[in-house]
Amino acid sequence: MFELIDIGVNLTDKRFRNDIEDVVQRAKAAHIRAMLLTGTSLSSSEQAVALCQQYPEYLYATVGVHPHDASSLNDQVLDELFALSQHPCVVAIGETGLDFNRNFSTPDEQVLALNNQIELAKTAKLPLFLHDREATSTQINILKPFASHLEGAVLHCFTGNKDALFSYLDLGCYIGITGWVCDERRGLELKSLVKEIPNDRLLLETDAPYLLPRDLPFKAKKGRNEPAFLQHIASSVAALRHTSIEQLAAQTTTNTRRLFSI
Repeated sequence: MFELIDIGVNLTDKRFRNDIEDVVQRAKAAHIRAMLLTGTSLSSSEQAVALCQQYPEYLYATVGVHPHDASSLNDQVLDELFALSQHPCVVAIGETGLDFNRNFSTPDEQVLALNNQIELAKTAKLPLFLHDREATSTQINILKPFASHLEGAVLHCFTGNKDALFSYLDLGCYIGITGWVCDERRGLELKSLVKEIPNDRLLLETDAPYLLPRDLPFKAKKGRNEPAFLQHIASSVAALRHTSIEQLAAQTTTNTRRLFSI
């Protein structure tokens, strides 16, 4: 029997509002041993911690402010995030990073928010949960001086090129792979790169309700991704790495427990 851990679930999203218990039970039935709920704002971080308290030792959380909302990060929010980070279910700071694709917050606001959350991670002694979209070189340059002072980091939902992959690996980052790898249009480069990720740096995630795998053999309820589909993603990754799902599950579960101390 294999077990998987989904390191990226947006269970506070409104698309899960009416059936969280069913989603959790389907995940358990699909060999999902634990899930990490992603905090993307102070509000969603608070909601994630509250959900963890309903499912102790099954749900864990990150707390942070997504680059889209970087303009909302001020000293008061940082203080409240630090207080949240002391809860035993909180295992990382983030989702933080840079997103220069849409710039819902300005690049300067995003850089400031990232630096503040790096300091928060150092103070809280927690790893970073990182986002990167069209900002790799800037983000790498920001992270590089801090790499040896962090409790680790994962580049969540990696979709970059080979240079980006090895830049993050060189910093000691783990790499999170989602159902993007199941996309026959956008995921071709990622398919070729998955086998390049060292065994001890690979993590798996759904990013549910987003990034529904396009090649699911059935129609997803409400057209929504959910943690139970991590098994499908794991099978795809295992095939690309020429290994069994059992071996992949054992390795990625070990990696997840190591990084997040769960």
